[in-house]
Amino acid sequence: MEISLKGKHALIGGSSRGIGLGIARQLARSGAQVTLAARSGNRLERLAGELKAETGREHRFIQVDYTRLDTYKSEIGNYLQAHPVDILVNNTQGPPAGTSLEQTTEDYQEAFDLLFQSVVHTTHCALPHMQDQGWGRIINVASVSVREPLGYLALSNSIRAAVVSWAKTLASDAGPYGITVNSVLTGYFDTERLASLNAKKAKQMGIAPEEVADALREKVPLRRLGQPGEYGYLAAFLASDQAAYLTGAVIPLDGGLLRSY
Repeated sequence: MEISLKGKHALIGGSSRGIGLGIARQLARSGAQVTLAARSGNRLERLAGELKAETGREHRFIQVDYTRLDTYKSEIGNYLQAHPVDILVNNTQGPPAGTSLEQTTEDYQEAFDLLFQSVVHTTHCALPHMQDQGWGRIINVASVSVREPLGYLALSNSIRAAVVSWAKTLASDAGPYGITVNSVLTGYFDTERLASLNAKKAKQMGIAPEEVADALREKVPLRRLGQPGEYGYLAAFLASDQAAYLTGAVIPLDGGLLRSY
């Protein structure tokens, strides 16, 4: 099966590094014109240039800060009005780690704005074009903690579960327009975010970060961390015509980590 996204435009959030960048690279290699979105303008400009050199096509970028919701809503709304997209990958940086006893109501509000409000607003801005053309793909980067909460990620556990539930509802409403909506439950991937979480956990436990990483790998049946490029393969399929009958799905990409169905 050959996946072609030729003629499609994609916006990928959090795509200056890690999973977002892995998705952007694969969508571009599959023929899509991609727009990179993240906080680091200089890095995005360089990455857009690298993608152009690799694919021979122009790719765009937009510098946004998901933690500044009002500004973000204005910037992304204006961008999508001028540059409508066919494929939307909702992905942002994660909120701070911590247990439920450590978080305040203000912390939950900030996480809600970061993980939920930004996703819903971006999607609402992208939907009119998808509805008009009778085709669209919405992919949400979520977490395995939606099904099996991680004790040190109380904010992420709570808000990402809301995103997945919202996406399931949206899939029913958007289906008649030929728009699919799917969520991916992310396991342990070799990213800077995971390394940062491991370092914090190691400090609390008084051990080396590599010991924490080794323990994570032991929990995964495949005995390794995922690579961002592997995430891109799944995203490219979900964005393709071949996945036209797949919507409302919640797909674990975790090397077998989840023990529940």
